[in-house]
Amino acid sequence: MDYRYLPMTEKDKNEMLEAIGVSSIDELFSDIPEEVRFKGHLQLKSPLSEPELMKEFARLANKNADLKSYVSFLGAGVYDHYIPTIVDHVISRSEFYTAYTPYQPEISQGELQAIFEFQTMICELTGMEVANSSMYDGGTAMAEAAALSAGQTNRKKVLVSKAVHPEYRTVLKTYARGQHLEVIEIDLDNGTTNIEQLKNTMADDVACFVVQYPNFFGQIEPLKEIEEIVHSKQAMFVVTSNPLALGVLTPPGEFGADIVVGDVQPFGIPAQFGGPHCGYFAVTKKLMRKVPGRLVGQTVDEDGKRGFVLTLQAREQHIRREKATSNICSNQALNALASAVAMTALGKKGIKEIGLQNIAKAQYAKTKFQEAGFSSPFTGPFFNEFVISCPKPVNDINEYLLQKGIIGGYDLGRDYDELSNHMLVCVTELRTKAEIDLFVKEMEGYYA
Repeated sequence: MDYRYLPMTEKDKNEMLEAIGVSSIDELFSDIPEEVRFKGHLQLKSPLSEPELMKEFARLANKNADLKSYVSFLGAGVYDHYIPTIVDHVISRSEFYTAYTPYQPEISQGELQAIFEFQTMICELTGMEVANSSMYDGGTAMAEAAALSAGQTNRKKVLVSKAVHPEYRTVLKTYARGQHLEVIEIDLDNGTTNIEQLKNTMADDVACFVVQYPNFFGQIEPLKEIEEIVHSKQAMFVVTSNPLALGVLTPPGEFGADIVVGDVQPFGIPAQFGGPHCGYFAVTKKLMRKVPGRLVGQTVDEDGKRGFVLTLQAREQHIRREKATSNICSNQALNALASAVAMTALGKKGIKEIGLQNIAKAQYAKTKFQEAGFSSPFTGPFFNEFVISCPKPVNDINEYLLQKGIIGGYDLGRDYDELSNHMLVCVTELRTKAEIDLFVKEMEGYYA
């Protein structure tokens, strides 16, 4: 055997060729004309032994600015949070790690219960009545919410705040093309949704309004005021929310939200190059049969023992186009499990404590930046992200910070022309006072 990654012997090859009635590999491809066959050598490195390969991978990995070696103030949808060590221990168990899909409840009780617990905790955080067993990420969950709203109201116009994550809005527009929906963006006012414009744009043909809470800039949107405007036209009120923030903030369900979606990456899922993530989708009871994806329910067996099953939706609902509520028939079970384990390990008090630390440390950082002469274009309450104005391009300062072992904030000029030379700074519970002070000092020194 030449290589452990290609565990096929010459005997294996010959037996397979004999079984299909050919004498050689060349004969196997004889139908391909000689003139179109590649005769040279591919520009690839020579194969390596396992020890050499491990060294090469380590060399390549060391080029990355990872969160173990660098201090990160980058958020914008992917966050550096504490992950309890028990998370990896549980999700690495083979019965979870290799599980495909729990269509046979009699052999899938462990995974079904884990998903059920995930759904329950999402309902508690969001203040909603029903949650599904996860979606691909926050962006697709939000787009599915808009599609559900259009189907429920039989309307074709979707309003979305420009304070919603730019990538989420792009996903929404992609979905909208296929659904023949019109997407209208509502402008900003002091870092939150322009309420007057929303009032003037809201009409009887609007299916829903989508807002983020906290929004992309970390600002807290006035959900009560927005809900009254949206429901005055019988439109659906959709909120995409950071679930960690809901450990501290009043949940959207208490403000009358019809659908609450988001990404549970802050709970137990590392940054890992921006994915994979895990979206959540929660609704009021009247919408539970319209929810995309899967739902796990609790029941009892013939002996009266508690058990768990996929419920409310038949698999055929996702296969037969005319019956489908969505083209999504899968979920992110492993990442949902990771989030469920993290939420369980932290508990209600732990989640609230982490949320409060995010608020306090971000407030401290913003104050230090203001003391150092940096201004912020927005006022009002915020969670763990805030915006500062920079005298020079953000990309330049981030290159400098990287040399100092710091991953700087997000360059808002990439998505908002009016916020060129503005940085979105994220401060989570993992950032220390010394790290924050060093960040401000380096920023101040760069512009001095």
